[in-house]
Amino acid sequence: MPLLSSVLAAATLVAGGLSTAIPPRIGAPAGTGNFSVSQVRNAHFAKHGPIALAKAYRKYGVPVPDDLAAVVNSIFSKRSTGSATTTPEQYDVEYLTPVSIGTPAQVLNLDFDTGSSDLWVFSSETPKSSINGQAVYTPSKSSTSKKLSGATWSISYGDGSSSSGDVYTDTVTVGGLTVAKQAVESAQKVSSSFSSDSNNDGLLGLAFSSLNTVSPTPQKTFFDNAKASLDSPVFTADLKHDAPGKYNFGYIDSKAYTGSITYTTVDTSDGFWMFTSSGYSIGTASFSSTKISGIADTGTTLLLLPTAVVKAYYKQVSGAKYDSTQGGYVFSCSKTLPDFTFGVGSARVKIPGSFINFAPVDDAGTSCYGGIQDDAGIGFAIFGDVALKAAFVVFDGGKNQLGWASKSL
Repeated sequence: MPLLSSVLAAATLVAGGLSTAIPPRIGAPAGTGNFSVSQVRNAHFAKHGPIALAKAYRKYGVPVPDDLAAVVNSIFSKRSTGSATTTPEQYDVEYLTPVSIGTPAQVLNLDFDTGSSDLWVFSSETPKSSINGQAVYTPSKSSTSKKLSGATWSISYGDGSSSSGDVYTDTVTVGGLTVAKQAVESAQKVSSSFSSDSNNDGLLGLAFSSLNTVSPTPQKTFFDNAKASLDSPVFTADLKHDAPGKYNFGYIDSKAYTGSITYTTVDTSDGFWMFTSSGYSIGTASFSSTKISGIADTGTTLLLLPTAVVKAYYKQVSGAKYDSTQGGYVFSCSKTLPDFTFGVGSARVKIPGSFINFAPVDDAGTSCYGGIQDDAGIGFAIFGDVALKAAFVVFDGGKNQLGWASKSL
């Protein structure tokens, strides 16, 4: 299956015009200053394009277009009346990561999200009406929990809903590395889109701490607190297509990628892993040097791009169209989609067309939803899982840079 800048399965990224410096530790784990944690699959998950797109718009404060909102509302109303053929958890996050909180440990499955900076969880303070099978964190059962006096958190979404609560500090362990006195945000109010995700117990934000919503004093992320204990201030995302992926902290696994790693500078001014892509190409067409500013976001499923780029892509798919009844671009499931390639300096990250054929939108499986959709005025592109699964990605918090490398798909 093709990947970065080549039709070969293990092509090599070619660096150019960017820093080629590699963070100090490359290799297999050799001590307590580095660790790996694997995702676990939500066994009940089923992909649904309109829901994934609506969640992305809501996350970034963009009003969900009326046609898309109507699709999503229709789906949820079918659930509530018992006429749906799916269970609620089928539209949850596909892959989650186990995290231990408190003493003794309370294990919750969290969504690792490089597009936010809050570690928030369902808890014993969450109204029972908002809990739909989630595991909850109970501060009173932890000998190391302490309420952070006067601290609150709140996240608002594009449709006017919000999640909010108070804050505790407690011991948090991920993959064997423990951070004491980590801010854990306890949900006292949860947006309905999260309460419907019955296997997702919360989020662990991995963007920059400046984006944290705790008031009056923003709190550090787990990664920022863990940096001093890590061999190198990095973590890597090795996400997989239709399989659980892995996050490594403190080192770069040389066996997880092929060729070299190409780095690009990150603009941290808004708290995101923001970078500028050097351009794109569709299928076998020539490369366009139209720059695309966007963020690397493991918490968003789709690849959201500027309108002109999205239109150019689907123009190459016979019969593809924007379908108002689905709130996005759809096409015949039988179509073979072109690859989409984006630039990192002079290197090229190739997303196989099969990754972009996201999911059927009808019971017959004849019409499919695109993994590339419009960024709808968010202000920047979102390089979500559709893009991230096509590469090995290094999040370097020491040099504020992103690294991209080829891997076997």
